[in-house]
Amino acid sequence: MSTTPRLHFSASQRPDAQTALQALVRRYGQTEPAKADVIVALGGDGWMLETLRGRYRDKLPVYGMHRGTVGFLMNEYEEADLPARLDTAVRAQIHPLEMKAVTITNSIQTLLAINEVSLLRQTSQTAKLRITVDGRERLSELASDGVLVATPAGSTAYNLSAHGPIVPIGANLLALTPISPFRPRRWRGALLRHDAEVVIDVLEPDRRSVAASADTQEVRDVAQVLIREDHSKPLTMLFDEGHALDERILREQFSL
Repeated sequence: MSTTPRLHFSASQRPDAQTALQALVRRYGQTEPAKADVIVALGGDGWMLETLRGRYRDKLPVYGMHRGTVGFLMNEYEEADLPARLDTAVRAQIHPLEMKAVTITNSIQTLLAINEVSLLRQTSQTAKLRITVDGRERLSELASDGVLVATPAGSTAYNLSAHGPIVPIGANLLALTPISPFRPRRWRGALLRHDAEVVIDVLEPDRRSVAASADTQEVRDVAQVLIREDHSKPLTMLFDEGHALDERILREQFSL
């Protein structure tokens, strides 16, 4: 990367992010995305995901700086020496999950998720789900609050809160994790190949309604959800040396 990259700055609506946006644009200028070399995202992890979702076509790398709430995917904010930091930044390439959701009225919606695809019960009724992996039924009935499939980048987010495993970047694995499982009690999930195709059928969908989400994009009253990695849409994140995503994930596994 050139030491004088053309930068496009984007920021969430948080006051800290907007203040940083003004300061960085004054210092480094503002390039339109179509002519930029790097997108610099100012905010929290939610804004980083939103910025990455806009990169499916142009595939520009995104360098995040923490000006929000949660900043696991972000670098520390520092106004000085940004071109030098970008020049030595470590790249992490990730691939989104494609979620194809079929509702109880047979409408179909296809969405992409960078962190995870999750299914959650919509009412007080426990969700009952059947899980099939690569055409083979693996769990005939899971009674739980729901289930999720997480990418390595998303394994430290909702997946970790649901007691799922942390997956290193580059491991070519997906985490399949139940959410508050009731039956079978001892099932704690599975690690799947990154190219696995997961089909989750909602049992009794009219009485036990379930919503499916691709990150923050929700489809309600689903009957079936198909999940697979979309390898045609690589996304690139940039991290400061010594603070790369795989290092952060490793540190997280040793945190108490």
